[in-house]
Amino acid sequence: MGAHAADNAIVADVARWLNEVVIGLNLCPFSGKPTRENRVRFFVSNAIDDEVLLQDLQQEMELLDQKPASEIETTLVIVPDHLQDFFDYNQFLNWTDQLLKRNRWTGVYQLATFHPQYCFAHAEPDDAENLTNRAPYPILHIIREASLEKALEYFADVEEIPEVNKARAEGLTAEEKQKLFPYLFLGK
Repeated sequence: MGAHAADNAIVADVARWLNEVVIGLNLCPFSGKPTRENRVRFFVSNAIDDEVLLQDLQQEMELLDQKPASEIETTLVIVPDHLQDFFDYNQFLNWTDQLLKRNRWTGVYQLATFHPQYCFAHAEPDDAENLTNRAPYPILHIIREASLEKALEYFADVEEIPEVNKARAEGLTAEEKQKLFPYLFLGK
């Protein structure tokens, strides 16, 4: 499979996750509209080290600086070949904070984080709540703060979303988990 075909397969996996898990389970009430309107950018980073991945992130934020939200609302930076270990992924987030500060993007963009091994700080690795942030690949989701603030105006009880999502994930049957998260069951 060529690089282009491999990237297309990776994007297809992430788009399926976005539609079936994030939107399908209503884990993020803000994601449906920009997805339906084709304003979610999927960028596959071929980075195999932190420096190249930081360059890719900077490039994607610069692109968002140039494009209005009506054209590109948000970007999912997909990292199939780097940061496979969740500890390494978490350590890398320190570099992303520095990138935001250095480029004066604090308050302009924020990153939402997703990883196949995602584990909340207070959770055990097998806790169902971790499914809310488990994706087929490490993903850094670049969110426009202004768009998020605007969306929050239309949603009551936003602070309840994490608890609602946790309950939703805990209510999934084993069959539903296998269908929605097949990449978690490979090799088992």
